[in-house]
Amino acid sequence: MIRQLSEGLSIRKTIIYLLVLVLVTTITYSNHFGNSFHFDDSHTIQNNLYIQDVKNIPLFFKDGSTFSSLPSNQSYRPLVSASLAIDYWMGNGFNLFYFHLSSFILYLLQGILMFFLLFRLFERAYKNDWNFFIAYAATAWYLLHPANAETINYIIARSDLQSTFFVILGFVLYIFSPFCKKTFLYLIPVGIGALAKPPAVMFAPMLFFYILLFEQGLSLMDAFRQQHFPKVWQAIKAVIPAFAFCAAMYLLIDHFTPPSWQSGGTSRFHFMITQPFVILHYFITFFLPFGLSADTDWTPLDSIMDLRFFAGCAFIACMIFIAFLFSRDARLRPVSFGIAWFFLALIPSSSIIPFAEVLNDHRIFFPYVGLVISVSWVAGLALLKYRKHAASLKKYSIATGVAVMVLLSGYAYGAYSRNKVWSTEETLWKDVTIKSPKNGRGLMNYGLSQMSEGNYKDAESYFLKALQMWPTYSFLYINMGVLKEATGDKVSAENYLKSAMQYGPGYPDTWYFYSRFLVNQGRYAEAIPMLTKVIELSPAHIGAHELLMKAYSDTGDWQKLRELAESTLQINPGNQNALSYLDASGNKAANAAAPQVSEEEVKKSPSAEKYLNLSLAYYQSADYNKCIEAAAEALKLKPDYPEAYNNIGSSYNMLKQYDKAIGACQKALELKPDYTLAKNNLLLALNNREALAIAEKAAKEKPTAEGYLDLSLKYYQQGLYEKCIEACGNALKLKPDYADAYSNMGASYNQLKQWDKAIEACNKALAINPQHKLAKGNLNWAKDEKGKQ
Repeated sequence: MIRQLSEGLSIRKTIIYLLVLVLVTTITYSNHFGNSFHFDDSHTIQNNLYIQDVKNIPLFFKDGSTFSSLPSNQSYRPLVSASLAIDYWMGNGFNLFYFHLSSFILYLLQGILMFFLLFRLFERAYKNDWNFFIAYAATAWYLLHPANAETINYIIARSDLQSTFFVILGFVLYIFSPFCKKTFLYLIPVGIGALAKPPAVMFAPMLFFYILLFEQGLSLMDAFRQQHFPKVWQAIKAVIPAFAFCAAMYLLIDHFTPPSWQSGGTSRFHFMITQPFVILHYFITFFLPFGLSADTDWTPLDSIMDLRFFAGCAFIACMIFIAFLFSRDARLRPVSFGIAWFFLALIPSSSIIPFAEVLNDHRIFFPYVGLVISVSWVAGLALLKYRKHAASLKKYSIATGVAVMVLLSGYAYGAYSRNKVWSTEETLWKDVTIKSPKNGRGLMNYGLSQMSEGNYKDAESYFLKALQMWPTYSFLYINMGVLKEATGDKVSAENYLKSAMQYGPGYPDTWYFYSRFLVNQGRYAEAIPMLTKVIELSPAHIGAHELLMKAYSDTGDWQKLRELAESTLQINPGNQNALSYLDASGNKAANAAAPQVSEEEVKKSPSAEKYLNLSLAYYQSADYNKCIEAAAEALKLKPDYPEAYNNIGSSYNMLKQYDKAIGACQKALELKPDYTLAKNNLLLALNNREALAIAEKAAKEKPTAEGYLDLSLKYYQQGLYEKCIEACGNALKLKPDYADAYSNMGASYNQLKQWDKAIEACNKALAINPQHKLAKGNLNWAKDEKGKQ
């Protein structure tokens, strides 16, 4: 194998040059090893319990549920998860250096393999004394390209890196090792690459074009000529094992991908008609990588009548024409092969599967291998042509070398600069707000970076701008809720968090952050079922495990605490919080042998304090009417008991009886003016009553479908689900084809656990608007819950 790799090369020269390339690339990326986690890293790495123990590696190959803490993002990529677990183990935690180091080493190895692959392709096409330098410059161009920094800096995007590396390794084994070619061992790395990301299966059609162009020596047009059919058939026979293997790998991956996975897109048609222009954008970015953005604000085209659609189609047609034309000359076939590679590598992300983002700069990591082959070979042949006319060969060579080094230095500087952009959440998302100002998620994430710094005013400004663009984005409501809680506006915080649950009922974080808010308010009885729901949706959600253990500990439910701690330790045996809670559950359970005082025991020896404790116990178990009764008994014994009035007020708030809540809280404050809990409960009752009154007044004075829909949302946020349904019904009387009204109705029926009615309402919404995201989410929720019965 080593002998085949070095054929036509000076080993010493090759080693020196490759070491220089490794050094230059390392210097270029020297400022990236401490860069933060970003974007999807949160749910695949930071909040994923499974990657925190290397013993879980066998689980990664069982199915895709361990890949992410978000069910909709749980794809089957066991190689990625295994590498992350190893990084976590090597760094003894979330040590960013190790996460970046492993990816970067693989990147350097890919570069070395690319050099040998490109050199052999160029040698087969046209042997000359510059092929070494053309292959070397092409590899350097790829390694130093700023667009690839989007993949290298984005840790979870190592899936693109790993799959690309193994595809190239498969080609190197096929081309350089007769033994691997004969025994089909070259397919092993392809299979491994597919376990990182499915686009690796495009190896099979790529191999077909390689065999057709280089082994059979045919042009692309020859493949359609009858006299060449025997050679075409030889190419097909040679590639059948690769196609069969890649098809089997794709089916395997699809089988192990959980049904919860979603591509994120909506309209397949609009996504498809946008991709020709996206591909043109990728091509332009290869030469002019100035507009790179971690999260673009591109949206799907509305119609094929858009000029961008025609521009993209014209570009694709032109590229295909060039591929056919150049394949007629054996010397130009690397250009045709590179074009084929470029388009084949784009098929998984730029064709029929509609993703949430119409383009992503890290998606071009794999396709750019083909583009660098084509463009570098064209440039190399052009330089060779003009070399013949140079007055001085030495001066021409020096001038060419200097020009190439200047060009590569510019690209290296661009990559170095992108590393700086990816340094922190603040720098990354600030760049997104500049490059992609219409991206609501970018504005939100930059707002998050400001909130983490305590700049609440700036954060809220960015959140509100984002809400204007994306009014149904559940994570925006989560972050507004978190911000409002941090600034002391608990009423608004709760309303925002409830809205998040309505807009994203299938996302674990909508449940998690509301339950965290409830825990912070001491409302454990409400929080615990929600945290259980989070873990049901996402068994590896770290935050939910730890917060639920805290809730069980604070409420003294030692048996459930023990069970949860043990289940957490099954996923991550070294979790210190789980170990501490497990120890605490054993100790506390032993000390809790005496049961809580029952209502009968309080009656035997009554006191105001005992009735108050009893009311609190009822409140924590969500029995609010009994809480009011017990607090009322306390007031009979101690009429000036502000804590009892507060418990009554808090319970009436939970029952949505705001007038009674206001009266009870006001009495508590008359007795104890500085009583913070009573102040908060009074403010909650007043704000909720006012919000409902305004919405009800607006709906009655000027009845419109939109007004009733707004009223239904207010009812939903207050937990008045029957009234929400009634308001939706009024909206539908005025506007029978109102999909939003049916969707809100379905969401309310879900909360009431009336699954059949929820399914019926959501189906009506989807009959009107098949792309209605909220209705889809509520329909899936209703079907899932009904299926459990």
